[in-house]
Amino acid sequence: MRGSGLRRDTKKMLILNNKAKFVCKHEPGKVTNKPSQDFVKIEKESVLVENDPEGRTISGCPVVPPIGRPCVTTLVAFPGSYSEWIRIGGKRVSLDRTTGFTDGTPPGTVLYKVNFAGQQFVSEKQK
Repeated sequence: MRGSGLRRDTKKMLILNNKAKFVCKHEPGKVTNKPSQDFVKIEKESVLVENDPEGRTISGCPVVPPIGRPCVTTLVAFPGSYSEWIRIGGKRVSLDRTTGFTDGTPPGTVLYKVNFAGQQFVSEKQK
């Protein structure tokens, strides 16, 4: 798992639940999760699925004008952010490698990433 030093098998991607911690590149900017489904849970928290990490509010980004525009929203997640094998309600589950751009400046350079998957038990093994 990113940021914790606990993960040893890099071929296993942890599935994200609502306790997952996303941050912008300018940590401590934190992303607010909003799961779109509530019928599949890990440790009593809804699993995040395709599009859940996108368009979410970021609070606490330390960038201030005139240096730049702070990160306030996550944008579309990059390819590989979602499972190719596991789906809930037809949507791919979010994995701990989820990342994408924020709306911070300079445009197209500031990323958001997963710092904690929200759980450490359920994963997808990569080939």
